[in-house]
Amino acid sequence: MAFYCQKCGYRSPKWLGKCPSCGSWDALVEEPEKKRLSKTKEKVQVFKLSEIPKERVFRFVSGISEFDRVLGGGLVPASLILIGGDPGIGKSTLLLQAAQAYLRQGLTVVYLSGEESPAQIRLRAERLGLTEDLYLVAETDLSAALSAVRAFRPQILIVDSIQTVYLPEISSAPGSVSQVREAASALLRYAKEEGVAVFIVGHVTKEGVLAGPRVLEHLVDAVLYFEGERTGPYRILRAIKNRFGALDEIGVFEMTEQGLKPVENPSSFFLSEGTGAIFPSMEGTRPLLVEIQALVVKSHLAAPRRTAVGFDPYRLSMLLAILEKTTGISFFDRDVFLNVAGGLKIKEPAGDLAVCAALLASRLDKRLPNKSVFIGEVGLSGEVRPVMFLESRFKEAQRLGFKRAFCPPLESRSFETSGMQIVSVSFVTEFLGCLS
Repeated sequence: MAFYCQKCGYRSPKWLGKCPSCGSWDALVEEPEKKRLSKTKEKVQVFKLSEIPKERVFRFVSGISEFDRVLGGGLVPASLILIGGDPGIGKSTLLLQAAQAYLRQGLTVVYLSGEESPAQIRLRAERLGLTEDLYLVAETDLSAALSAVRAFRPQILIVDSIQTVYLPEISSAPGSVSQVREAASALLRYAKEEGVAVFIVGHVTKEGVLAGPRVLEHLVDAVLYFEGERTGPYRILRAIKNRFGALDEIGVFEMTEQGLKPVENPSSFFLSEGTGAIFPSMEGTRPLLVEIQALVVKSHLAAPRRTAVGFDPYRLSMLLAILEKTTGISFFDRDVFLNVAGGLKIKEPAGDLAVCAALLASRLDKRLPNKSVFIGEVGLSGEVRPVMFLESRFKEAQRLGFKRAFCPPLESRSFETSGMQIVSVSFVTEFLGCLS
């Protein structure tokens, strides 16, 4: 017997009031440890890398463009994929639509549900207008379910969800750390031995992280997060781990009465008719144009507010200090509000120049240049540093009708910039003359 934290999976030989790993109180629960019997094999082979034959990676393409993009171009057989997201965000809807798309490609798909009955799944399929005949299994005993699924020899298995299924040989309750870990291990073995691609739906905690032990994310081949506001129409599917594709790749969907529809031109969704600074952000391999809005107003508080939505608030404070130091324009007596329109989150430092442009325009009550984008990282002395993927950013901006790009000095103009006016900015102080 051992004690496991129900939040992070930390193992302790004795009970502790506070988990040393994640800091949660009263989260350690006593659970039996499963004994693993080692199987003796005749001989273990050692290979040289050059002796391993090359294999072409084959993928199942669903035809849902945004879904295939996040998966890296399609679904790889024998892969284990974890999809997490808030309750009601549309995880089951997305997978049901994906299952129908794979069925149209002639693949065999089994949907294992531990949360809904077959009648409920059929009602949802009818509401979404899905007509393909799907194999359904309503069972929470994972061992019995896998025994039944093996008879169909499917190419794709969907498990909804990992917190509801259990293994009978483990005495702890479904959803516990031991059950989630062992159930995921059983699905991993099934996927690799049978060559079946397996989707796993995972619940998230109120902190927004996947429930269960951290080892769950290490076991799977890909981790996808489904993000968005349930009250809004748009959803973002983001890959935070993918052994078969790019990291931080995103797919944008619109939730309608007929289900989720891919948004073919996401940049137009993130842009509005506002007067903010436009920044070509790189999401995986895709450039997306987003609008950064700033509001700088006189503060009547002893400690002026610094609020950032979709941007690191600590980096915002740093950029404000840089602007005040290099330009002499005061921000210490101003409330500053920064917002990334559309709900996107900017993590790369290449958006610093766009943030500074929006802050200066609001502080001086001036307008930014029309049809312009802003790209560049700002250093502590106010210098604008070079960033990566400039060519991809320029092409996306040019495709959407932007004529001018403010960016760091280009060391090489080997890539195509026809139709774009390149304005080199070495220091943020140089940008003040461009405001009207």
